[in-house]
Amino acid sequence: MYPAEIVIPMKEELTENGFSEMLTAQDVANTLAQKGTTLVVINSVCGCSAGTARPGAVLAVNTAENKPTHIKTSFAGFDVDAVNEIRKHLMPYPPSSPAIALFKDGQLVHMIERHMIEGRSAQMISDNLKGAFAAHCN
Repeated sequence: MYPAEIVIPMKEELTENGFSEMLTAQDVANTLAQKGTTLVVINSVCGCSAGTARPGAVLAVNTAENKPTHIKTSFAGFDVDAVNEIRKHLMPYPPSSPAIALFKDGQLVHMIERHMIEGRSAQMISDNLKGAFAAHCN
């Protein structure tokens, strides 16, 4: 598990921009039981999280015409039980962090894996998400 002093500032990049944390498996279950669309960012310490995943997710949520009903986050290697529970709902995708998923009424409808984040700009991640929001968040 990562030390809190490293993780907290990285969590705050999302929570200060309206994302709510899922800290336990029960938080995940409660979130995915809700109606509507839910954006989930599996946050991490990796450089592509800071460089493109977190900024891209924030940009998408702040600028999209259609927005998810709920925006949530959990931190890989820190919110272990929550991330393990989220990953059960991301099948058949293998564990990946960072990762960004969009759920509609608890069902996975869009997935961005780490390999789709690496080497892409925050704007590209945002554009990808805004396309998914346009298709699923109405």
